[in-house]
Amino acid sequence: MTERKLNIVFMGTPDFASTCLEAILESNHNVVGVVTAPDRQSGRGRKINQSSVKKLALSKGLNIAQPEKLKSAEFHQTLNEWNADIFIVVAFRMLPEVVWDMPPMGTFNLHASLLPQFRGAAPIQRAIMQGATKSGATVFKLTHEIDTGNILSNVELEIGQNENAGSLHDRILTSGAQLLVDTINTIAEGKDTYTPQSELITGELLEAPKIFKEDKRIIWDQPCFDVHNHIRGLSPYPSAFTTLNSNEQSPIKIIEGAISNKSHLNPGEVEITKDTILVGTQTNCYQIHRLQPAGKSSMEAKSFILGLRDSIEKFD
Repeated sequence: MTERKLNIVFMGTPDFASTCLEAILESNHNVVGVVTAPDRQSGRGRKINQSSVKKLALSKGLNIAQPEKLKSAEFHQTLNEWNADIFIVVAFRMLPEVVWDMPPMGTFNLHASLLPQFRGAAPIQRAIMQGATKSGATVFKLTHEIDTGNILSNVELEIGQNENAGSLHDRILTSGAQLLVDTINTIAEGKDTYTPQSELITGELLEAPKIFKEDKRIIWDQPCFDVHNHIRGLSPYPSAFTTLNSNEQSPIKIIEGAISNKSHLNPGEVEITKDTILVGTQTNCYQIHRLQPAGKSSMEAKSFILGLRDSIEKFD
């Protein structure tokens, strides 16, 4: 069967999604509409911010919908008028069945993990935090339960021992955007085949729930390997944090570090020399390379040490 030109509705919001939209726009297919988050006020000046996807859609003159409620009749009418063959979803809200069941060829999602592992809102961060050695991207067909649909395609990437979430995000983004276009082409050719996720489950399923404040707190009383994974999994954003003297109002974000070959400090104990910061864990010490005190920009450990007025004995 020869490839046909598909009419696509694209749904997404952040940079990750806009890169995928751009890749689709450069393909042979036709984006008939874009669905993205409503504009929001933010910052001290309450400036109206548009999503990355909306900015791209505006620059390309695309039809745009920004529904507050995905179950609204007005939104459904808009989708029907766009008359798409398929919907493509990347980093967007959970869709009601009345929406994802609408296009004749189905609704497809790009997820930033090797499903069925790391289903949920934070797959990149959680994979590194759990010490996973590989990740990737998966295209699957939407169904009732979140991130459980049959898989069309995936791409696997190795995770570096010291790689952080920002680096992995960018690599998955590049590979995932190409995977998405290739998969759309396969669907257009009528060559799409599906693998149930149940056939790929071997051992424990690791989840990837949303990151909340307490998930970001560093627990020093654990092996240094786990501390290192926790910090790099949340770097550069939203960043792992620790506190000094239980001061929750002035958290210190730890951006980057490494496992030291020293192991003479108790969990949370801090040793500062003229150019190094070591923190004790259950095993080796953790050496902090980059951090961000509350209210300040991130800085190298040496700069932080030069600005210290009081001694630091322990992080909580």
